[in-house]
Amino acid sequence: MAEVINMPKMSDTMTEGVIVSWLKNVGEEVKPGDILAEVETDKATMELENFVKGTLLHIGIPAGGSVPVDALIAIVGQKGEDITALISGAAAPKAAASAPEAPAHVDAPVVEETPVASASDNGRVKASPLAKSIAKEKGIDLNAVAGSGDNGRIVKKDIENFVPATTASASKAAAPVSLPQIVAQESYTEVPVSQMRKAIARRLSESKHTAPHFYLTMSINMDKVIAARKQMNEYSEVKISVNDIIIKAVAASLRKNPNANSSWLGDKIRYNQHINIGVAVAIEDGLIVPVVKFADNKSISHISAEVKQLADKAKNKKLQPNEFEGNTFTISNLGMFGIDEFTAIINPPDACILAVGAAKETVVAENGQMKIAQVMKVTLSCDHRVVDGAVGSAFLGTLKDLLENPVKMLV
Repeated sequence: MAEVINMPKMSDTMTEGVIVSWLKNVGEEVKPGDILAEVETDKATMELENFVKGTLLHIGIPAGGSVPVDALIAIVGQKGEDITALISGAAAPKAAASAPEAPAHVDAPVVEETPVASASDNGRVKASPLAKSIAKEKGIDLNAVAGSGDNGRIVKKDIENFVPATTASASKAAAPVSLPQIVAQESYTEVPVSQMRKAIARRLSESKHTAPHFYLTMSINMDKVIAARKQMNEYSEVKISVNDIIIKAVAASLRKNPNANSSWLGDKIRYNQHINIGVAVAIEDGLIVPVVKFADNKSISHISAEVKQLADKAKNKKLQPNEFEGNTFTISNLGMFGIDEFTAIINPPDACILAVGAAKETVVAENGQMKIAQVMKVTLSCDHRVVDGAVGSAFLGTLKDLLENPVKMLV
């Protein structure tokens, strides 16, 4: 009997998948362990493994097409087997959207001034409506203007070139303003929304509308972190960044403030005993959050090497589900892009996300003296259903203490 292969659920948030490419063709023999296709999910591009021995009899969705989870995408069976009933019983796949063509350029019609007939036998001045309007604005008596239009009708250029008799000898009429012709057309490009971008839109919209966010901002003197990083890199086998130190400090702060390491589950609150830090990484299709698991138990150099490896996998769409699931707290750092401060939307199921800005030279007061220091602003977004202001403030206080005295992270 032929076996139907449906679109599997490859991540906890996946609702549909896109077939990037088929690696097997109809009529080819396949065996368990063969890779049938590459599938784009909301998190990464993953391989679709075959578990049936036989012949690939039918491909239900072409490369580039998308189908919901559990929809038919292929059938494997014996050569010559009748699969008509299986195909007809499956829902028709949804074809991938294609970008509509940009509208063709249409030249704007040229509108010429057409004089409107007016009475002339009764002594009224013959002039076009536009000429009358301009003459009224300029205070010109139409009786003093000679018309150059049909039957002596006064037109626009007659008004623009008119010089009153009292000043004709003293001045010349100003030349009309000639605007350059602009050649342009409206255009745009539309592309189908990727599975990742759909997931980002859905999850963050749900988070923003269901979780009551509030925000806490704190300034942190980063002079000692910058100096410590310089010393660490003299001994570390991997280049340590400021972000790596921040991850370690956040993990240590969560260990001291466990109520911030929590999740809202509707009818209960989960207080996580483990500390898994999600690190937001920008990629071509959007944003993905690889997870540094058990971050509080890892050295800064270990964290540095792991973050670089995860970021590289994310940018090449090679992350596996276990590498982007299980976060208990998230960090979003835009300081490297020169952003001073910002607020971030909570990444479910976390109750908090830390937005990290750039360290900037700032005048600060210390012991009654003014000095220049590298000051970084961080903003903690909290789910008020789980984390109160006092809990968030205590967490930020601990984080500030650790970053302004980084040696405390070592004891």
